[in-house]
Amino acid sequence: MFHTSSPEDIISGRITDVYFERTIRILKAKGINPVVKAEFIAKNLPDNWQWAVFAGIEEAIYLMKHLKIKVRAMKEGTIFYPYEPVMEVEGKYQDFCIYETAMLGLICQASGIATKAARFKILAGGRPVVSFGARRMHPILAPMIERNAYIGGCDGVAVIKSGEIIGEDPMGTMPHALIICMGSTVDAIRAYDEVLEPKFKRVALIDTFLDEKFEALNVAEVMGKKLYAIRLDTPSSRRGNFYRILEEVRWELDLRGFRHVKLFVSGGIKEEDLPVLNPVVDAYGIGTSISNAPVVDYSMDIIEVEGKPLAKRGKWSGSKRVLMCPKCGQRKIVPNNRNKYVCSCGKKIEDLLIPALDKGRQLIKTLSPIKLREFVLKNTKDLQL
Repeated sequence: MFHTSSPEDIISGRITDVYFERTIRILKAKGINPVVKAEFIAKNLPDNWQWAVFAGIEEAIYLMKHLKIKVRAMKEGTIFYPYEPVMEVEGKYQDFCIYETAMLGLICQASGIATKAARFKILAGGRPVVSFGARRMHPILAPMIERNAYIGGCDGVAVIKSGEIIGEDPMGTMPHALIICMGSTVDAIRAYDEVLEPKFKRVALIDTFLDEKFEALNVAEVMGKKLYAIRLDTPSSRRGNFYRILEEVRWELDLRGFRHVKLFVSGGIKEEDLPVLNPVVDAYGIGTSISNAPVVDYSMDIIEVEGKPLAKRGKWSGSKRVLMCPKCGQRKIVPNNRNKYVCSCGKKIEDLLIPALDKGRQLIKTLSPIKLREFVLKNTKDLQL
């Protein structure tokens, strides 16, 4: 059997740190069950990120719909900064105590993956970025990983189930295994062209047996105009100066009239590689760098008890609003009151934390992954890394 939890395990509260189960026993024995507000916040972001993408709220809402709580939250895909609460829950503490572990888990990893994808999309400068990292993680998590990579900005995903979830056809080229089974790259691309439907672009993987330059020319001469692209997945032990390899391949293809053939790269690509490779690369397949993205380290902390501000040391007590000016982008955190705020630029400031759930009744609309991706791309296009 797979070593995973089921949806029933999560909803029943079995995926919880044991001290929450013990806390419930104590509170019940003592007859204590205050109405509290608790916020989800990240004081710091990983790897010196200046901002992050809030993701995972769709799954969190699905879980919290089973609880007698009210929720305010940022919309999925919203850009947030350290110290800004992304979500607040309100209810009797015993009603949601044991779900803290699961609620955090649903947004921590999703936000990390979406943010990493957004960063790669910015660094790619308009070039396509495809999520290739599902094979590096537990298969149960593959659709979650690739959905969040997609809404963060990736142009496509590789796994069939992930494609079904985001509503897009999965993307892929060919594996080294096909070339090895066929005996040569030329035979593999010929078979690919003979067997598969025309809707699949002809992309040849060229680093299995021979030097990349000569293999690129071999497949280009065989396929001619039908060859859409070549993919270099050159292993690091053979890579040397990857930019120079790509530059040489581009030169030789162009010299022989194959300017239409695009260059795709994959294989251990990191953020710092893109500014170097962009001049000669047309698209990227990013695997582990996205699927193994650092999590956003949210914490959930009580900030109000029975209507009175109360929090542990190091936390700002009291319920809060996160405000942003839609015109100039100015942001501020203020107490949760009915005051109307106007930006210094004269525009009315908008609340980013909005009512999302009221004791099982969902108050925010669930957007499709395609719409979420558009939302993230719009909000990250002018951001600096």
